[in-house]
Amino acid sequence: MAGAGSEERAGLLYGTSAYLIWGAFPLYFPLLEPAGTIEILAQRMGWSLIVVLLVLRFGGGGFGGVRAVLRDRAKVGVLALAGVFIAVNWGTYIYAVNSGHVVEASLGYFINPLFTILLGVVVLGERLRRAQWVAVGIGTLAVLVIAVDYGRPPWIALVLAFSFGMYGFCKKRADVGAVDSLAVETAVQFVPALVAIAIIGAQGSLVFGTRASTSVLLAGSGLITVIPLLLFAAGTRRLPLSVVGLLQFLTPVLQFAVGVGIRHEPLPTAELAGFCLVWLALIVLSVDGLRAQRRGRVRPVPESVAA
Repeated sequence: MAGAGSEERAGLLYGTSAYLIWGAFPLYFPLLEPAGTIEILAQRMGWSLIVVLLVLRFGGGGFGGVRAVLRDRAKVGVLALAGVFIAVNWGTYIYAVNSGHVVEASLGYFINPLFTILLGVVVLGERLRRAQWVAVGIGTLAVLVIAVDYGRPPWIALVLAFSFGMYGFCKKRADVGAVDSLAVETAVQFVPALVAIAIIGAQGSLVFGTRASTSVLLAGSGLITVIPLLLFAAGTRRLPLSVVGLLQFLTPVLQFAVGVGIRHEPLPTAELAGFCLVWLALIVLSVDGLRAQRRGRVRPVPESVAA
């Protein structure tokens, strides 16, 4: 029993650390300016592959898992699609942070669990419990309230929720370990990343290499991508799904706090009302999930809320 308690405490430390790092992303990406969104994204994709390869080489896992995946064309195809979705997610998030839309970006990760539920209904034909339908309805109302306040749909939030929801769906279909799958995903991204960097360099706009501090931080984008994923994987192996499901909301809460408290982004009353509706929907969803787990029929939570 003592060993189990120690494992759960370690899992809580790993999981919390992962979500705290993801929640701090809005403080990191502005440090990469004056690099633009495309260069930051390309650098992140390229350096992430390099970090993953180093982890595989020196972390004890080796390349056997990656080679096994590469022999399965179906899994490679699904992971390639996952790589496209997560690239869209990363690019949208970087743009959101560096253009002053951190609060809207946090909304995307708040509504992601609701989108994942809808994905299960539309794609997998799952049947929802009454409380889940209530949560989805409240979440939809929240998006409408915020859209009316904006005078447009909250596109950044919707793209983030959609791209990450589809990324998680592809990852679950592929059923490959975290590091091995990330190796394939970033390998797919590597050539487009090099092309983007070459084009930016040819235009004379490449920031990497022009100043030491920014270049180090751009290279560090690979580390901040891979480290929380490894921490998350270590945490989920040791924690109950209910705890992981609650921990995942740390990230958008921190992002929201950064947007309002540090970046001083405006939060009109109507937008705040929309967020309150989203939080209400998540409370309903979380309570229902805990009850369902006690009855032994809870559905898995999304893999992560990585930005």
